[in-house]
Amino acid sequence: MLDIDEFKKKLDKKSRLIGIDPGKKRIGIAISDEDWIIATPYKTIIKKNYSDFLSEIKNIVKENDIKGIVIGNPINMDGTSGSSSQSARDLAINLSNDVTQNITMWDERLSSEGAFNLSSNLDINVSEKVKKLDENAAQFILQGALDYLTKK
Repeated sequence: MLDIDEFKKKLDKKSRLIGIDPGKKRIGIAISDEDWIIATPYKTIIKKNYSDFLSEIKNIVKENDIKGIVIGNPINMDGTSGSSSQSARDLAINLSNDVTQNITMWDERLSSEGAFNLSSNLDINVSEKVKKLDENAAQFILQGALDYLTKK
């Protein structure tokens, strides 16, 4: 796992990234364009077990020519790490062994809330918002990382 600045150095400027909003059962996925300008919600994976999840991630990486992964790190509001943050770190470590070394964590505080509020501005009913919440949260996470990566 790399810190965000090491992550940037290891990647070609023209490369697509995926953002992951990790959850126990529902895992949101977003994908960037190759210029790192925009993150787009991609899908929500319902996780049954790690091996099914892993094969789905590998397919997404292969089909979309992904060069790096940004995983949301659910840090507590006071800046401490809880059990969700530890399981996101474990996911990052597992994916760095099984998929790619180019993995970084991104502080995802308020990403789900931000995604829900963003969709509130659109004319979408609540059940549709909830269905898309995880991939929209992944988009929010990835967009934050992209904005950081392109501003320096």
